[in-house]
Amino acid sequence: MTNKLAKTNKLTMTERVTPVILLSGFLGSGKTTLLGNLLQQYKEKGLKPAVVMNEIGDTNLDGQLVDDDVPLTELLSGCICCSMKGDLGLELYKLLSESQPDVIIIESTGAANPMETIDAVTEASMYKTVELTSILTVVDGPELLRRHKTGKGRTFKLMKEQIRCGTHLLLNKSDKLMPEEIVEAQQLLRDWNSHASIMETVRCQPADWDWLTEERSVRPLPLNHEEARHTGNDEEAEEKPGTTNAADHHHSHSHVMVLTHYWKKPIDSESFEVLLNKLPDNIYRAKGILTFRDTPSRFLFQYAFKETDFMRIEPQDEVRDVAVFIGEHFSKEWLMRQLERLEQEVE
Repeated sequence: MTNKLAKTNKLTMTERVTPVILLSGFLGSGKTTLLGNLLQQYKEKGLKPAVVMNEIGDTNLDGQLVDDDVPLTELLSGCICCSMKGDLGLELYKLLSESQPDVIIIESTGAANPMETIDAVTEASMYKTVELTSILTVVDGPELLRRHKTGKGRTFKLMKEQIRCGTHLLLNKSDKLMPEEIVEAQQLLRDWNSHASIMETVRCQPADWDWLTEERSVRPLPLNHEEARHTGNDEEAEEKPGTTNAADHHHSHSHVMVLTHYWKKPIDSESFEVLLNKLPDNIYRAKGILTFRDTPSRFLFQYAFKETDFMRIEPQDEVRDVAVFIGEHFSKEWLMRQLERLEQEVE
C-alpha cells in the first residue's frame, strides 16, 4: 500500500458512497459527445458531476469541451488500463477529497481494455467510499458492421470486449444505418452481451435520459446502503451463486460487474477464506482491506482466478474495511447475502 493512498481523512458512518460511471467505446464512437450530454443532464438535476479524462497522447483537446465549473482531471500519455493504472486511483482520491462531487464520470481512451480499466477504477474504493455503478459503452453502428464483415484483428477484438463489458449499450450513429442494418447491429450486440440494455442513438442522445441517469446511478448513496433484495427463492440462489434470474435483472442491476461492500465490523478469517474458495468462476478478481476478529493485524487481500494473497498492513489514520468483487454477470444478491452472513456470525 502506498503512503499517499493510506493517508485518508477520518471517516464517519455518515459518509456517502460516490457513484462512478465509466464511459467506454472505440475511438470515434462518440464518447466525448455522450460526456457533454451527461454533464448537462446531471446539472439540470441539481447534481455536481466531476470528470476524469484519459488520453494516450500528451494533449487532451476534448478537455476544452468541459465547462469550467466541472471539476476535471486529466490522465495523459498513457492508458488507465495499464501504464496509468496507479495514477487513476490517486487522481480519484484527490478529486473526491477536493471537490466532493455527487457523481464521477471517467472517459477512458478508446484503446483501453475494459476489464483492466474496471480493475483500475475499483482500486480507489479501497481508500475512498466510491462504487462503480455503470459502464456505458458507445458503439459506432456503421463501424461495427464494417469490422464484423472482416471478423478479425486486434481492433475488432477490442471492440467486442468493450461491448461485452457494458451495462448500457448505445448503438450510436443509427441515422447512418438502414433499418435492416439496425436489426443486424442489434443482434450482434445481443449475441455478445445478453445482459445489457440497448438503445439506438444519434449523437449520443437517447430517447429516454432516465435510462442512463436513473436515480440509483447518480444519487449519493449512504455508506451502509443495502442492495435491492432478491425476490426469488433463497435456497435456489444458494445452489447457483454465479447465476441470475429475471427478478434479479429487474430489481438490482445484477449484470453490473462490480460489487463494493464496506464492512461494518471485523469478520472471521477462516470463514472469509471459505467464501473466497466457493466464489463462482465468473467472479474473476477481488481485493480489499480487512480486519479479522481472530488476529490483531489488518490485511490487504488480493484474489485472482481462485488464488488469494493476504498482506499485513498498518494504514495511517483511519481507512475503512472494504471488499471489491469484479466479474461478469454474477449474482450480486447471492454475494451480498454471503458477506452479510460473515458479519452476523457470533464470535
